[in-house]
This record gives sequence, structure tokens and C-alpha cells, in this order.
Amino acid sequence: MRVSMLHRQPGRPRSYTDPTMEVAAKPRSVWRLLTLRRVLLVLAPLLVFGTLLAQTRGGSTPADEALRALNSGRYDEVETILAGQNDVRSIALRARAHVERGRYAEAEKLLAGPAKAQPTSDAALELGLLQKLLGRRAEATRTLERVLELEEPGSLAESLRLARAAHALALLTSDAEIFQESNSHFRNANQLAPNDAVVNAEWGWLFLEKAQRVEAKQSFEIALKSDEGNALAQLGLARVLFEEEPPEAKAMLERALKTNPNFVRAHLVAAEVALDERRRDEAKASIDAALEVNPNHLEARALRATSAWLEGNEAEFERLAKEILQLNPTYGEVYRIAGDHAARNYRFDEAVGLTRRAVSVDPENIRAHGELGLHLMRTGDEAAARTSLEKADQADPFVESGLLTRNLLVALDELDKFETITDGKLVFKFHPNEVGVMREYAIPLAKESLAALEKSYQFEAQGPILVEMFPRHDDFAVRTLGLPGMIGALGACFGRVVTLDSPRARPPGDFNWGETLWHEMAHVITLQMSNNRLPRWLSEGTSVFEERRARPEWGREMDVPFAQALQEDKLLELADLNEGFSDPRLISLTYYQSSLVVEHLIETYGEPRFHQFVRAYGKGLETEEAVKEAFGVSLDQIQTAFDARLEKQYAPVHRALARPETKESTSLEDVKALAAANPGSFGIHMQLGIKLSEAGETAAAIQAFEKAAELLPQATGESNPHAMIAAVALKAGDTARATRAMEDQLKIDHSDVETARKLVSLIEPMGDKARLEAAYRRVVDIDPFDARAQAGLGRLALERKDAQTAVRAFRSALATNPPDRATAHTDLAEAHLAAGQRDEARTQALAALEIAPSFARAQDLLLKIIAPGGA
Repeated sequence: MRVSMLHRQPGRPRSYTDPTMEVAAKPRSVWRLLTLRRVLLVLAPLLVFGTLLAQTRGGSTPADEALRALNSGRYDEVETILAGQNDVRSIALRARAHVERGRYAEAEKLLAGPAKAQPTSDAALELGLLQKLLGRRAEATRTLERVLELEEPGSLAESLRLARAAHALALLTSDAEIFQESNSHFRNANQLAPNDAVVNAEWGWLFLEKAQRVEAKQSFEIALKSDEGNALAQLGLARVLFEEEPPEAKAMLERALKTNPNFVRAHLVAAEVALDERRRDEAKASIDAALEVNPNHLEARALRATSAWLEGNEAEFERLAKEILQLNPTYGEVYRIAGDHAARNYRFDEAVGLTRRAVSVDPENIRAHGELGLHLMRTGDEAAARTSLEKADQADPFVESGLLTRNLLVALDELDKFETITDGKLVFKFHPNEVGVMREYAIPLAKESLAALEKSYQFEAQGPILVEMFPRHDDFAVRTLGLPGMIGALGACFGRVVTLDSPRARPPGDFNWGETLWHEMAHVITLQMSNNRLPRWLSEGTSVFEERRARPEWGREMDVPFAQALQEDKLLELADLNEGFSDPRLISLTYYQSSLVVEHLIETYGEPRFHQFVRAYGKGLETEEAVKEAFGVSLDQIQTAFDARLEKQYAPVHRALARPETKESTSLEDVKALAAANPGSFGIHMQLGIKLSEAGETAAAIQAFEKAAELLPQATGESNPHAMIAAVALKAGDTARATRAMEDQLKIDHSDVETARKLVSLIEPMGDKARLEAAYRRVVDIDPFDARAQAGLGRLALERKDAQTAVRAFRSALATNPPDRATAHTDLAEAHLAAGQRDEARTQALAALEIAPSFARAQDLLLKIIAPGGA
């Protein structure tokens, strides 16, 4: 075992960027918290920010009619509508229609003369945007800067034009001051027309670019209130809603496409969503729809190339990428986009390679440098990640890519303080305040889990496997996704990298860190077995299943809510399971449902065929093909058998959950009658127990709760009948019964540290050493930083001559920095002496005496240690 302290790079502020602040140029030190987009798979922001597609104000001029045509996707009609119109605005609209159809040369030919003659006009703005689109950065920068030379805008149109120009220029330069300038122009336009749909739709996209989703949503809603057919606002609102309300987001996306069936950006968002959910045929259909409108659309072409790559057709990917670079030689985005989707599909090594190609083609692509840093962190190469992130650090820290970059650099700075411990192919990083405890518990558990899983799956994981534990949840979240928040997540795995909350990251009892670590180590096995190609439902389902297989009390928290969802027909079909991980309302159920599918497959077909199923994905097969190869049946047949299994398995639970309507005021006698008439109702027996307890009928109350526990043994939390029994028994002074109830309660509520501590206090006076040691272990398993429990465990281990366990417990107790450190050092010295480790014992005894020179126990122990022939 090798221990080393990482180098600490000083100088970066110790906090994370906050997107909720006003869009403005901010000093680099003004950083606060940011909320996360969503838990596991993240919908990427739009890859290209164009100008206003088309909006309507209800005017009657040919230009107004052309705007309406643009908004509804009738691009080819624009030329007809504007026939004979040679004003600058009409020329700009005609050019915009050409751009939407991919006729870039025609658009530039139209714009060049008017833009030169009127460098602050709409035509100049459109030319600058086109130059930016084609990768001609220097030309685009000059053109847009000229547009911004317009002084004292006097109209709504001029303010909006300046806002658009500044926004595009800010994206070219990653300049925070220019973003601020764009925001100021949008504000001026908004003051002239507070409810204008055009202004609010475009302003909302600026807020999105700055990761200010609350303000973006407000702007889009104002726009749609003024013009419910504003396609740009509809798409923007869909983007916001994907964070927390995916079904509503998809409905809004459909509205945008109904408003404008030729809306390329909307088709591409639909393609992104489908790719995230592994509905690749639907994704290709959306990409094809976009390319039918604009065959030269660079992002659409990049997504088509990405789709080919995801399907394993690398030759086609290379061909399509070459075609894209012929259109725009600096469009490294084709590789960045492919790398982004490789990472979304857990293929992080390949994401690194693809994104490196992106920055090779376009060294100025700040976003690609930042994402390369993130991908490198997920492969465990933190040194190379820092190099890439430092290159990206020139970006405006308050655009989304800048937020990610800055946050990751802060996370790396924090990791520089961590201690590294290497044990075989496992590499652990612990915070210096936690290493003394967690090395005693996390390392053995990780080794135990990896050994058990490798044996079960007949697969040797490739190392090094990096495991990092964070005492601050936001540090874990940023290390994992680049953004703080991610409140519902406890751990993450990237194949060879595991990150997770330490026991101190949340209040004791909020979660079981050991269960989380085992879950993530199972991901290591299944991801590597499948060459990181496993769909999320199968990877997560296997990990939850392995939790239950490892410890009988783990992985069962969702059993009763799942039964209720099954009864209410709220479960997803197996073919749609991946979608559940994108919906915050379904994600917990989807985790559990996926684990039951895995359990069904293993029990029905056996471990070897299940392992074959996992490996099938590594060959590039998708679920339907993998099911047929491994099990010889169709997915529909699996669905039918699984449904039948659930009906049978959960029939007793459904019977127990059934209950007649009652009120809290229902009398005790009425509840007794209901219990007699409904002997299988869990809820009625719980209510009866409560009523009997209130009436002082302790024995009868306990009997009712015991019946409830028999009917629904998996009930947890406030519905755990054993908790009710314990409370009633304690009130009646029946310590023995309360103790048994708490032991039963903790077999289900395994993270309930307060009950575990209470159990210790009840058993201690009994003199039952075996039960007391088991109680101490429950506390320590949940909260290894509980010094009292660690010391108690150590004393019991010494009594039964288990010196090694005593050393581990007392060493952990000392590492928590307890108030009485002299006693803690002496305890550890005694354990070392019992283990025959005299030098270590002497060191600890002397440490105790340095703190308390007159501490008699330490003095006596030191004499025993140094005395010739001493015990």
C-alpha cells in the first residue's frame, strides 16, 4: 500500500459559479452556487445560436408578411412575397430565407453590397451571422463590430439589431463585457416594448446561454403570451422544461414543430433527446427532416455523422466529417458533438479521442477544450484535464461552458488537498480530514465488493480504478458533471472512475454510503464488460440488484412505492425504460423497476446467459438484438413474462395495501370492527395500533403493529410497524420488547442512525456483549465518524481478544478528533500492544502523555510497554 499527498495549487477561489446573477461583466472572484440541470444524462445546449428565425408582429407590409412566412417555415415563399422590394430589411429577410435552406452563397451575394453600403443595417447583421456560421471568424468579428458602431439606437428594431449583433460577437470572443452589452440592448428594447414577443424570445435565449433558466423561462412565457405561435419561444421554453418536466417539454417541442415544420433547430433538439434515450431510428428521422430543409446545416450534418459513429459505422462517420470540413474547415464541432454523445453513452475514452480531434481542427474552440477536460477527468487523467481546462479558462465564466470550466478547475484545486492511497488496482482519494476514518472502511469494502463482483461475473476489471469521496456534496457534483447541485445523486461511475459522497456529505442517516459504494463498483464491472456500451436501465438495474445481493437490507427502499405504482399502472414498458431516467418524477421508480428486470432475467435464464446479455452490447448490439442473442426470445416475450412475474410477486403487497376509507376521528371500536372485517389490510392494522396505543392498551397495540408487520414486512420509514412497536414499548417501560423492535426496524431502515444509537443505549445496561457489538456495528456502518460507537466497538473487540478489529476501531475513533484525545490515544495504544505492535503502542502512549502528562492509565500502559517482558 502506497500513500502520497497530492500537490496543492494555490490561488483559485474556493466556491462555484452562480448563473442566477444578473447578466453582467463580473470579477472572476464573484462565485456562488449553481443548480444542476438534471441527475444522470444531460441534454446538451443548442450547438449553434443563430439569429431570430422569424417572428410576427401583425404588420401588413411585405416584410411583415415575409417574417410570418419565416416563422412558419415557408422559406421558399419569402422571395415571392418580397418580389420588387429592394430595401435593406427585405434584402436581409431574403438572405435569411436562403440561409435557412442552406443556400449560403446566394445569401452572401445578396448581402455583400448592402452590408458594405450600410454597415450598421440588418443586412450587415445577417452577413456577420453568416460569416460566423461558415467559420470565418475574423470577417464575422469585423462585420459585427461595425454593426455595433451604431450610436444612440432610436427604435425598437435598432435596439434589437444591436442586441443580436453583440450576442453573436460575444459567442465568437467569449467576452463577458460584450455579453453585458447584448443584455443592455435587450433591456433597452424591452423598455420600448415590454411584452414584445420578438424581444422576449431572443432575450430568453441569451439567458439560456448564461445558464439563467428562471429568467429564460419568464422571457419565453411573456413572448408566448403575446404570440402563442412564436416558434423560437416555444423551442426555448421546451429547452427549459427539459430540466424538470420532460413530458411537458416534449409537448412544447412538438408545438414548435407544428408552428414551423421546417424549424431545423427544433428538429435537432428532438434528435438530441432521441439519441439520449437510445431511440436512434427516431433521432435519424429528425436529423433527416432537418437536412431536408437545409442540406448544408453543419450541426445537422454533425449529428448525422454522430449517429453513424454511435452505430459503429466509423467509416461513414469519417466520410461525413470530411464533407463537413469541406464546407467549413474550422468546424471542429463535428468531433466535439460526437465526443459529447460518446460521453453521454459512457464511452469516455473515445470521447477524449474525438474531442482532441475537435481542438486539433479548431484550437480556438473554448467549449471543446472545456469538455475535453471533463472527459479526461472521467477517465481519471486529472493532470491532462487541468491542462485542457486551463486552455478553456479564457472563456466568459458566466456562460454555461465557462461555468463548467471554472467549476472543474476549482474541483481539481480541492482534489489537490486530498490524500491518495493505492491498494492494488484501486486508487483512493480522501479529504485529509476524513482519510483516517475512511481508509479503514471504504478501502476494505471496495476490495470486498470488487472481489465478489469479479467472481460472480467471471470478469477481471481493468485498473487503475480511481475512487474519490467528497465530504461536500457540491464537490462531488462538480467533479462528476461540472456543476453543483445534483441533490438526488449520491455516486457516479465512469468505468474506471468512481465518485461519491462521503458519510459526512449529508446528515448522518440520510443515506448509506456503503450501499452507494457497492452500487458504483457494480457499475465498474458491467460498464467494462460491455465496453461502456450498456444502456442506462441495464447498468443501473444491475447495480441496484447487486446491492440487494450483497446485503439483504440494501436496495429495497422503493419496494412499497413500486408496488403502488404497479397497481396504478404507472410503470414504463421495458422498451421505454431509458426514458424514465430523464424524468425526475419517474427516476426512482425506474431504478427499482430496472433492478427487478435484472432479477427476473437472472432467475429465469441463469447467470451465464445474463452475462452474455451484458457482453452483447459490447459488440454493438442494441436491446432487441441482445435479448434475442442471449435469451433466444424477443423483448415482447420478456415483457409478457415480466408482467406476469410482477402480478404474482406483488399480489400480497397489493392485498395488504387495500383498505376501506377511514378518518383520523374514526373511533377505536369502529377501527376494531374494520380490522376484523379486513384482516389483510396493513393500513387498518396500523391505524388500530395507533388507536390502541392512544387508549393505553399497550399489549393490544403491539399485537396490531405485529400483524401489520406480518402483512407488509417491507414497510419503511414512518410506516415501519417495528418503529411503532418500539415507541409503544418504550412508553410502557418494556425495554426488552423495544430493543427487539428496533433490531427488526434496522433490518429494513438500514440508514436510520438515530434508531441505531438508541438501540446501543438500550442494550448497554443488559450486559449482552454480542447484541451490543452488533448494535455498535450498525452505527459505525452508517456513520463511521461516530467516535463513541467506534470506541465501544474497540473495547468489545479487546474483550474478545480481537486485537486487529480493536486497532481499526480505536484508530478510527482517534481520527474523528474526539474531545478526549488522551483517552483515544491510550485506547489505541492498548490495542496495538494486544496486537503485539509494541512500537506503535509506545508512540500512542507517549502521544497521550503529551496531552495529559499525569494521565495514570497512559503512564501505567507505557511502563507495561517498555518493561522487559511486559505483556
